[in-house]
Amino acid sequence: MKPLISDSTVFVHDLGTTRYEPAAVKAAVLDVLRGVLGTSDANPLRGFVAPGDTVLIKPNMIRQSHVHDESWEQVMTHGTVIAAVAELCCEALAGRGRVVIGDGPQNDADFDAVRAVLGLDALQERCRAEYGCDLSICDFRVERWIRGLDGVTTERVALTGDPRGFVPFDLAERSEFVKDRDYYGAESDFRETQSHHSRGVNRYLLGRTAVEADVFINLPKLKTHKKVGVTLSLKNLVGIHGHRNYLPHHVMGTPRRGGDEYPDASLLNELQSAATMALRRTLARRGGTGGRLTRAIKNLGYGFFGGTEQVVRSGNWHGNDTAWRMVLDLNKLLFYGDSTGAVSDTMRPRRYLSIVDGIVGGEGPGPLAPDPKPCGVLIGGRNPVAVDCVCARLMGFDTGKIPMLGNALGITRLPLAAFVERDIAVRSNREAFDRALLDIRIEDTFRFAPHFGWKDHIELA
Repeated sequence: MKPLISDSTVFVHDLGTTRYEPAAVKAAVLDVLRGVLGTSDANPLRGFVAPGDTVLIKPNMIRQSHVHDESWEQVMTHGTVIAAVAELCCEALAGRGRVVIGDGPQNDADFDAVRAVLGLDALQERCRAEYGCDLSICDFRVERWIRGLDGVTTERVALTGDPRGFVPFDLAERSEFVKDRDYYGAESDFRETQSHHSRGVNRYLLGRTAVEADVFINLPKLKTHKKVGVTLSLKNLVGIHGHRNYLPHHVMGTPRRGGDEYPDASLLNELQSAATMALRRTLARRGGTGGRLTRAIKNLGYGFFGGTEQVVRSGNWHGNDTAWRMVLDLNKLLFYGDSTGAVSDTMRPRRYLSIVDGIVGGEGPGPLAPDPKPCGVLIGGRNPVAVDCVCARLMGFDTGKIPMLGNALGITRLPLAAFVERDIAVRSNREAFDRALLDIRIEDTFRFAPHFGWKDHIELA
């Protein structure tokens, strides 16, 4: 089998339906796995997954539903895709080893609701009964936020996180962050984020389950994203990080002040930046929670400056020069880091697969409020960069205009790919896709609508 870093072939299976019918999904998963692993075995994971292994299945379980309604198929990896992969893994383990289905969802997500929507508890019982498999379901978060009216956090509940604990890393000068900036993370205490990314230090905290897993199977959703353009295999690794506030999301302020929070340095954005900074400092002093006054200030600000779904703020646009660096750093650690927190200059032996759920994708205001985009495909491969480049092309996007992908192809410090975009080949049961990546015609793509902060910038010309 070719080394992961040089594996530039990606397989796309067209189901011929956009419905999640278990039998059709299972057949499509088998077809993708046989192509990726080069086998005709009834269970293509046999041999790739060996008895005694620990297998981590990492879906996108960001939230139990769309933020504005109860729809969810375009938000999370579907339970039928997770089940098909988990059952094959359990069968391959032959009663020895274990399977973990785990993710660190959005901080305000209800993990019990996620499990229920995806049918994970029934899957767990079935795998234990039919295969004698030790299958567990893990919430990797260390904290859950309880939100009240108008999305204001009123309570922060401590969680156990990864049951095996966490591995601290410092990428130092091998990080994609190269200078000290006013980084903002996942919450109001921005000084904590900056303390982990300054003075040559670039710290992360990865779940030990992910770091030590013998096999890592990534199951992302085919979906747009407000900060990095698309959320696929690379971006899905945010869910294995222990403390979200370590992760820089954008640089505070307008371009005039060296920030990428807003697209321009208009007077309105300068005022908004100053007001936002003052509110963040106040919330940080209160431990990150607020009440009626916070709601009133937030609603006043939205009334004056515009809502988050109407105007660009918080780095939600194509000029975000921060979030893609964090994403690529996490991928470096998965492939080059070990359980002691050391980072090697050579890639660790890693059995890794990515299968992207594009049966129903998500377009527009992703990742939390995307519109459904029925596509009817699964996309799989052994290299996350190759897989994501194919996904972006099928979405109708130019990979060279998505910094996360363009830079992933060109990394020199701990590289993630030993190929360029023109080397990526697609194999598919759909003729229009069965060709070199750059030969897939624009008219044959799915033409996703990007997040409005990326509109008219990343679409294929």
